[in-house]
Amino acid sequence: MLKHKPFRRLASFFALVLVMTSPATTVLAADSKTQDSTQSVTQTYGTSSVVQKGMIVRLDPKDSTKVAALKADESKEMHGVVVAANDAALTLTGDSSKRQVFIATYGRYPVLVSNQNGAIKEGDLITISALDGVGMKTGDSQEVVLGKAVTAFDGTTNVESTATLKDNSGKKLDVSIGRIKVDIGISHNPLQSNGPVWGIATFLQSISNGVAGKEVQPVRVYISLLILMLTTAIGGFVLIGGVRSAIVSIGRNPLAKVSIMRGLFQVVLSSVIIFVLGVFGVYLLLKL
Repeated sequence: MLKHKPFRRLASFFALVLVMTSPATTVLAADSKTQDSTQSVTQTYGTSSVVQKGMIVRLDPKDSTKVAALKADESKEMHGVVVAANDAALTLTGDSSKRQVFIATYGRYPVLVSNQNGAIKEGDLITISALDGVGMKTGDSQEVVLGKAVTAFDGTTNVESTATLKDNSGKKLDVSIGRIKVDIGISHNPLQSNGPVWGIATFLQSISNGVAGKEVQPVRVYISLLILMLTTAIGGFVLIGGVRSAIVSIGRNPLAKVSIMRGLFQVVLSSVIIFVLGVFGVYLLLKL
């Protein structure tokens, strides 16, 4: 029996090699690869606006069973991306009697993007653009990102559509729209600047953006602040001067109190008008 042990070991070795190189093993390897690339679970929702595959969406605030295309000022409500029905291995379905779309909140899927913020390179973070439901390369002013670009989009190749936008100065900007794969994982933007912009306090920039309803250039914020300060100072000087003059005049001539008070009212009204004009000028400067 001892003489045959080396032959038994040799036979076992060849048997192991045959098993490792057999078709069954190859199938197992392919299955493992398939499992590695399997996408996440998707879920079906109804729609409260027109959406298409690749659009970034949010939940409808009035009905959490529905989604709508995400707008630029709703980035904090970012929920996921519209995908095809067969893009995921497993889908959670709702009421099949209603028109439904499939939403992915995690995984690698095609996303509609534009070159609004420049060409997109592999590894760039993606956020919502000025076009409803369409993404773009993330800068340092956006709060939320959808995920990381897996493929690139330069705005000249693989263009599916075009659109025209207006920048902060009111000039028209032509952008291209394409489709890239994105590793979806909604999170806070790590590139966001938490400090002041050009020396402007963060709260002041936020107020300006809120008034204008868009991102305001720092130069406009500076000019608006200067106008507001000047009109407030002028109105204040006119009011203080009028009140002081009225008090002195009444002391010298009490019988003219009625006419003096009438003049004081006109001074107060003038000060208010100056201040209101200043505020209106600031609003126009930020809005246009």
